[in-house]
Amino acid sequence: MALFLLLVLVAIVLGIIGVVAKGLFYLLVIGVVVLVADFVLIGLRLGRRRRHLPR
Repeated sequence: MALFLLLVLVAIVLGIIGVVAKGLFYLLVIGVVVLVADFVLIGLRLGRRRRHLPR
C-alpha cells in the first residue's frame, strides 16, 4: 500500500511540474502514465486477493 501511495504522489508532483513549467509537458504525460500504471498494479493485487477467498 505504501508503494501505491508513493506512486500516486510522484504522479501528482510530475503532473504539477509538467503543467506549471513551460516546455515540460512531457512530465505531465509521464505523470499520467505512472498514475495509470499504479491503478493497474493495485487492480491486479485486489484481483488476486479475491480469487483466494474460500467459498
